[in-house]
Amino acid sequence: MALFSQPTARALAILDLLMANPQQAFGLTEMTRRLNLNKATCHAILTTMANYGFLVQHPKTKAYRLGPSIIAAGNAAFAQFPVLEYARPELESLQSDLDIGFAVTARSKLHLVLLALYGSATPLIDSFQLGLRLPNTAPLAACFTAFSPAKQLEDWLTRAHESRGGYNEKLDQKLRVSVIGIRARGFEVALKTRAEEELTRELARIHESWSLSELEEAANTYQRDLCDEQYHLDRIDPKARYQVSTISVPVFVYKEVPVMCFVAGSFDSPVTGAQIEEIAERMKASAERVTRLASGRERVN
Repeated sequence: MALFSQPTARALAILDLLMANPQQAFGLTEMTRRLNLNKATCHAILTTMANYGFLVQHPKTKAYRLGPSIIAAGNAAFAQFPVLEYARPELESLQSDLDIGFAVTARSKLHLVLLALYGSATPLIDSFQLGLRLPNTAPLAACFTAFSPAKQLEDWLTRAHESRGGYNEKLDQKLRVSVIGIRARGFEVALKTRAEEELTRELARIHESWSLSELEEAANTYQRDLCDEQYHLDRIDPKARYQVSTISVPVFVYKEVPVMCFVAGSFDSPVTGAQIEEIAERMKASAERVTRLASGRERVN
């Protein structure tokens, strides 16, 4: 069984709340209400984090916001993940040329994490603040899983079955077909779903009365509901029209496992299969340039 530290989770919940509301500061009372924490416990955590510079407290209002140590931590993380620096001009160019929004996602063991936004991606992605997470569980994060070792694929599928109470052969086959298609063509196409519409509404509601437990439950419900819908476009007919939610392309550096994915969205009307393939090829070309730059195989002009 995986170890879990409740004190650490409380501190991370405070950081998550502040990252999700970058224009706001929160006092002790509001913080405890939103995070459902004991006031004495919350005060001790806030004081400690402020003492070490991870938070700053306003001298008059006593409200807390993110502090300079977080900026330093972010810069250090950015230095260890320089591929984002190479990605920025590529995504800005794609956004300008194609007139659609883009996001950048990364993956941890259990989560899909939103790293950056360029323009308006999708109503769902725009509802998430940077740093927030969706489950790294099928059918989500398929673009990462399709290019990962077999063990990660099996873990990804197992989490999906467990989330729904047990193994389902039909679901398992559907997901495996989707992964094979993504790997073969080099990109993922996700369709608009009822589950996406519901999660978008939930995120808008939760954001007004922030609750990390409700956010996690909404994200988990979204993952489970997607299993019942046609989420991936497995076969692309160039002449057919599709209600596309996102097109995702993996970005590699040193290993044959994606370090992040470019995600195109904001498709306001149906797009043809030919348009999907054209957009994906443009994204793949940009991803390949980023890979060459980040791995040192090409110099920056």
